[in-house]
Amino acid sequence: MVTPAEQHPRDDHYLAGLDLSGRRVVVVGAGPVAQRRLPRLIGAGAVVEVIAPEATPAVEALADAGEITWSRREYRDGDLDGAWYAVAAAGPDPVNAAVGAEAERSRVFCVRSDNAEQGSAVTPATAEHDGLLLGVLAGGRPRRSAAVRDGLLEALQSGVVDEHTEPPAPGVALIGGGPGATDLITVRGRRMLAKADLVLADHLAPPELLEELGPDVEVVDVSKIPYGRAANQEVINRTLIDSVRAGKFVARLKGGDPYVFGRGFEELLACTEAGVPVTVVPGITSAFAAPAEADVPVTHRGVAHEVVVVSGHVAPGDERSLVDWPALARLSGTLVLLMAVHRIGEFAKVLLDNGRPGDTPVAVVQEGTTPGQRALRSTLDAVADDVRTQEVKPPAVVVIGPVAGLYGS
Repeated sequence: MVTPAEQHPRDDHYLAGLDLSGRRVVVVGAGPVAQRRLPRLIGAGAVVEVIAPEATPAVEALADAGEITWSRREYRDGDLDGAWYAVAAAGPDPVNAAVGAEAERSRVFCVRSDNAEQGSAVTPATAEHDGLLLGVLAGGRPRRSAAVRDGLLEALQSGVVDEHTEPPAPGVALIGGGPGATDLITVRGRRMLAKADLVLADHLAPPELLEELGPDVEVVDVSKIPYGRAANQEVINRTLIDSVRAGKFVARLKGGDPYVFGRGFEELLACTEAGVPVTVVPGITSAFAAPAEADVPVTHRGVAHEVVVVSGHVAPGDERSLVDWPALARLSGTLVLLMAVHRIGEFAKVLLDNGRPGDTPVAVVQEGTTPGQRALRSTLDAVADDVRTQEVKPPAVVVIGPVAGLYGS
């Protein structure tokens, strides 16, 4: 459906930033349209009064929390007295026209949700980014303004458009790159990565992210490959510290989340002790994301009330192990194993020996969220043989518990 504003778009609006802090704003209507407008008005510090006989649960919750005043009645002429700004959002209703007419008489700028052309103001497509407030007007064509807003926001977030006039201060950003897919890094992570002078990257960090960096950015591979070559952690710590002292902003890019078996906290401690500023950017952990991509929920109502994530980098009988495997075997919920493919037989055996049923469903998700993703469905007593015969390779996430058998059941 084409709105009147889209039939006759205007391109003569004057774009300005209104200071509504402490000033009265009246919103007539409390449906979905008003609900979308309220957070920005509240965030601007406006004193918002909503006038409507009924409201959506979200608007009612804002009133209950004291963030707005809700007058539970129909609009009456004179309700805009003392207002600086008004939103007529009562739907395709004569009420909107009445609000607009009062606003015109009172010289109060008014947005008409039903007919933008009939209002004295229009709401731009807005977004926030790193202290910037973006607003786009397209002459009453909201789809176009939203598309431009989204494109500009994505360019800023990815670093394609650099809004900084000064280089970032020297420091370290510990960035979780997510489970593998390039678009599963957080917005903040991508933004911090785009600022870097130097990137220290693990092998599980999405490699496509490195291809987006500028030619002047130095990238150092500090991969810690299980059962293979590994960069010494002390060398990594020293590189971070020395690089910052040399005036660089360093991105330490890891796969998943830096604090989930990623040694992120070790690096934070080392930097903190050396007086180096650190920003931690959490990431989406593969422990939950990879199973989700393979239709394995790590929890499900009535099926699992607990999730335990365990590192499989040492065997159950290893003196370095901190895991109480007999206790894990007694759990009825979900057990997620990371770095466990090579020792899956040992882990399955210790669980079976301590009472976990052999028919417990198991899912093994290799290279989750990437084009190489594959999933193996098995049971606890057969998973070791299945992993071997199916030639499952790291990185892979192993999910043990009833949730692994839900799909297709």
